[in-house]
Amino acid sequence: MRKVLSISLTSEAEKEIKSKTKKKGFDSVSSYIKYLISIDDELTSEEDLLKKVEKAEKEYKKGKFIKANSMAELYDKE
Repeated sequence: MRKVLSISLTSEAEKEIKSKTKKKGFDSVSSYIKYLISIDDELTSEEDLLKKVEKAEKEYKKGKFIKANSMAELYDKE
């Protein structure tokens, strides 16, 4: 059973959503919104990203890093 969910947006936000829906090849705003909800768990919050950067900086300062001349070389070291 389908339900309708109404949201309140500014005209600018509505135009932006419709534009992105079209640019990204979705058939409807609903399908675009469903897609965004489906990938939500994969997104990293700003807070989590900052924590990861701080941890990486600490490890780098302690000399815990891998020197590589390319991304391919980096993958070969794993």
